Amino acid sequence: MMRRLAPFTVLLSACIFCSSSHRTTIAVIPKATSHSFWNAIHAGAVKASRDLDVEILWQGPAKEDDREMQINVVQNFVSRGVDAIVLAPLDETALVRPVRAALKRKIPVVIIDSDLREALYSSFVATDNYAGGKMAAEKLAGLLNGQGNVLMMRYTEGSASTTNRERGFLDGMKENAPGINLVSTDQYGGVTMESALKVGQNLLNKFPKLDGIFCANESSTFGMLRALETAGKAGKIRFIGFDSSEPLLAGLKNGGLDGLVLQNPFKMGYLGVATAVEVLKGNTVQPRIDTGVRIVTRENLEDPEIRELVEPDIARWLGE
Repeated sequence: MMRRLAPFTVLLSACIFCSSSHRTTIAVIPKATSHSFWNAIHAGAVKASRDLDVEILWQGPAKEDDREMQINVVQNFVSRGVDAIVLAPLDETALVRPVRAALKRKIPVVIIDSDLREALYSSFVATDNYAGGKMAAEKLAGLLNGQGNVLMMRYTEGSASTTNRERGFLDGMKENAPGINLVSTDQYGGVTMESALKVGQNLLNKFPKLDGIFCANESSTFGMLRALETAGKAGKIRFIGFDSSEPLLAGLKNGGLDGLVLQNPFKMGYLGVATAVEVLKGNTVQPRIDTGVRIVTRENLEDPEIRELVEPDIARWLGE
């Protein structure tokens, strides 16, 4: 059953520049187009475009490791002269130069999901990823009563959002569970489930006496879940992941996962476009907009607010 997200307030007019024949065009550039998370971002952006009578152009790399592709997409939209850009940077450093190029053409940029190394943008609309990482640490430490061997499988280098989650997790463990032994914190699962599966299998073989695991995004969580299932260890090791998808929710329900830290990607996509509209209207916007973070467990999975996060109404807005 399709469900609607809880309403959130955006003080915007239904139409901008109505006296002009020009329709405002906003490029929305995700890190990738292959994950459930980005589909929810896309759906939120589409809803905002319809509510605010603007056109969005959605384009990004297929996978989250194609920096050159994303740079080219930004450059192409700058050359086309779009009115604004909403960007989720694949790399906090590599995307600085194309964002500078947009600003030279007087094209405002709103950053979503993952930060840039330089604050060149009009606003940053995202999860408090550091807080999400600490939330995961607190949950895992509680499940383990502050004792045991724990590993964290990282995502990929250069991704500011997941780096902040990983940093939050490590700081949270130090603060909440000094008795936890962090046996591995420097291995990267990579940008696909397949690469995360291989790294996860290697880690499980290297550290046979594990009590807990944390992974910082959808693909790394799924890869590690598959590794645990293949090794016959799913449900025997406490496991907290990040983000949501059908396979991860199935893992939560059957005990392979103990919790998932959830963002609100639909809201992020909506507010990314809505904030760009406000900038184009010449209005002041907040430099940082927090879209919220929650943790879902088997115990609260059926709560209405949680259901709205794990089942955003993607099909309604993307026509699937």
